[in-house]
Amino acid sequence: MTKMLITGGAGFIGTNFVKHIVKKYDYDLVVLDKLTYAGNINNLWKEIENDDIFFIKGDICDKELVNDLCKDVDIIVHFAAESHVDRSIASPKEFINTNVIGTYTLLEAARKYDIRFHHISTDEVFGELGKKGYFNESTPYNPHSPYSASKASSDHLVRAYHDTYGVRTTISNCSNNYGPYQYPEKLIPLFITNLIDGKKLPVYGTGLNVRDWIHVQDHVEAVDLIIHEGKIGETYCVGGDAERTNMDITKDLLNLFNEEYDKIKYVKDRKGHDFRYAIDSSKMKKELKWKPRIEFSEGMQDNVIWYIENNEWWRDLKDE
Repeated sequence: MTKMLITGGAGFIGTNFVKHIVKKYDYDLVVLDKLTYAGNINNLWKEIENDDIFFIKGDICDKELVNDLCKDVDIIVHFAAESHVDRSIASPKEFINTNVIGTYTLLEAARKYDIRFHHISTDEVFGELGKKGYFNESTPYNPHSPYSASKASSDHLVRAYHDTYGVRTTISNCSNNYGPYQYPEKLIPLFITNLIDGKKLPVYGTGLNVRDWIHVQDHVEAVDLIIHEGKIGETYCVGGDAERTNMDITKDLLNLFNEEYDKIKYVKDRKGHDFRYAIDSSKMKKELKWKPRIEFSEGMQDNVIWYIENNEWWRDLKDE
């Protein structure tokens, strides 16, 4: 039986990936998660109770633990990362440790035991775009925050381990995700939960920064395809074909809640705030026959309903 190690599987995207794999494959699944603030074991309680997964609380920087877990693993899917830009600006050390040293530790294990390795990255490593153009697999790296710099570093390590040691790697760089189980510090769940509680929505600067949004289910399906059908040594850009300004998102949510625009509260822009990200997914579409299935407005409506129906899940996190 195929054995897969999923790092960061109790986080937002990792949780959705674990649930997707459990439904689709009869794999032996091991989930490794440090359970920092963004990791929540309750996300996977059903899978743990049903013996669908074997859960280990641990740190990807722990060489002894990682080597012990990897002895008979066939595939590593590496989601574990510190990922919040504001936190990286305030305290970059943890981002360097987890995103760089942690990835190095996993790559060493993949090298030692000849394990297929897929690395989850972000479009933020490319820096920012002007009003035109798109990121693709050939875009030069130009990170602007400690978070994006640490992810860029980990991407370079993954490529180096393929080129130098022959580790069977792939990388995916994805645009902004939204969907169930997203920690409520992120823009969309923060705004949804604020609206549920009757609070204002804090918009950075003018709110005109642009992001390409993808539903997390479309993302995990893309990762699944890359792992099983992608070409070793390649990078794949994954986008949702749904560019929106932060103000567009804000107004969409206010409209869904039938609230007035006076709920908007403008706050000082953050340092190194990139203007625009957008992904060209042509390679995914052509080579792997993938495309996003969930239209943005439909996904947002479903997302609002999920947060309303799962009040207890996010309220405990937001009150911490």
